[in-house]
Amino acid sequence: MRQLLLTVGLLALAMGLLWIGQGTGMIHWPQSSFMINEIKWAGYGAVVAALGLILIWQSKR
Repeated sequence: MRQLLLTVGLLALAMGLLWIGQGTGMIHWPQSSFMINEIKWAGYGAVVAALGLILIWQSKR
């Protein structure tokens, strides 16, 4: 169970950070992404990254 929480948490953290980067326009990959320079995706990414951190923290307890 701990391994699953850690894996899902790391994936959520990575995905959230990617969304933050795309939403703020710092990451332009893939170039055809509809999320680039759309600030709402940075907000969604922050929530997903925070959930990922919570899952990682829970896996270490």
